[in-house]
Amino acid sequence: MILVGSQRGGARQLAVHLMNDRDNDHVTVQELRGFSARNLPGAFIEVEAISSATQCRQPLFSLSLNPPKGADVPVKDLMAAIDRAEERLGLSGQPRAVVIHEKEGRRHAHAVWSRIDGEKMTAINLPYFKTRLKGLSKELFLDHGWDLPEGHRTNGWKNPLNFTLAEWQQAKRLDLDPREIKQLFRDAWAHSDNKKSFGAALEQSGFYLARGDRRGFVALDLYGNAYSVSRWAGLKAREVKQRLGDPSGLPSVADVRAATRKRLGHTVRSYMHEMRDEQRQDAKPLADERKAMVAAQRTERRNLDQGQDTRRKAEAKERAARLHSGLRGAWELLTGKARAVRHQNEADAYRAFLRDRDQRERLHRAQMKDRAGLQERIEAQRKTQRQERLRLMRRVAEVLRRTKENERRQERERTRPGRRSAPDFDLDL
Repeated sequence: MILVGSQRGGARQLAVHLMNDRDNDHVTVQELRGFSARNLPGAFIEVEAISSATQCRQPLFSLSLNPPKGADVPVKDLMAAIDRAEERLGLSGQPRAVVIHEKEGRRHAHAVWSRIDGEKMTAINLPYFKTRLKGLSKELFLDHGWDLPEGHRTNGWKNPLNFTLAEWQQAKRLDLDPREIKQLFRDAWAHSDNKKSFGAALEQSGFYLARGDRRGFVALDLYGNAYSVSRWAGLKAREVKQRLGDPSGLPSVADVRAATRKRLGHTVRSYMHEMRDEQRQDAKPLADERKAMVAAQRTERRNLDQGQDTRRKAEAKERAARLHSGLRGAWELLTGKARAVRHQNEADAYRAFLRDRDQRERLHRAQMKDRAGLQERIEAQRKTQRQERLRLMRRVAEVLRRTKENERRQERERTRPGRRSAPDFDLDL
């Protein structure tokens, strides 16, 4: 189970992010512990208000728990992992919120703790929390019998397929899977031994090497988005510098963007936009099916919650009726019968809790199975569409390469007396 934690502020923004049911099929607030507020935004704002009496600017600790793809992890196992993380981090007993997200037939969890010690009014220090979470992550993989990720086995704790939020957003703007982009960079690196060959390998896939303002070597895609070579190739900065040398000889990001815009004519851009529009239209039936399924599942869950709530109240009323008042109640108290009734009520209430929990879990699992089947079809369509976009990008990149060669040829012709300039290169695909 991949664990990613961070200290943070921004209570309102975090609550909005965790309650986002637009990007998630289902959102469940599983637990609110130790807060006066009874909803997630109120709980986080409460922590922020308390922290104003301290010097702490990051009063929250946020942890995401992401089981491996294909793993069937019940809620109780996610809660057990959160309990272990809480103990490992030194946050035992702190106010805590747990939110369960279901998306694309998979389930993952978010836990958020208050770092503010209410008695001492100081922030709890979390030294080496990344190292501790990494250790717990490996334990969870081994405890559940899951295959360790490749990054865990060969590259210490750095998994090359773990992306930051900025990397995911950047890759989504291009409409390509970020794993494909990383693979492109790694493949280009593996098949090159210097700056020239690396740049040529990148150009075959529509990326152009440039001199970054602060990141040394960067590559730009056809839309002008900049990608750090070291980050996307999974390398250290000194490794990149050793092979590619000094980036000062490369054109700047602004120059590469300008050159790309100049070469990428209206016809080429229209082809790319047309393909994107067609793919969105092709994906609409499955997207509509997903929306309908999610809406139906939410209705099922709402009906179950309402039914369980009605039954819970009726059962509580029935248990309360077992305890009598007045002289009969006093007599039962003296004889010990009232104590036995209370014990029976407690046992019945706990059995009812387990029954309701198991009923919810059965429904959630059945819904996740249905959603996973639909997701297989969605992912198959996405894979086909990504391959189509990659083919188009490579074709455009070939046009740009030939255009660049033609411009150089024209320049050579112009500098030779008595020779006519070469004809303009046709950008038509």
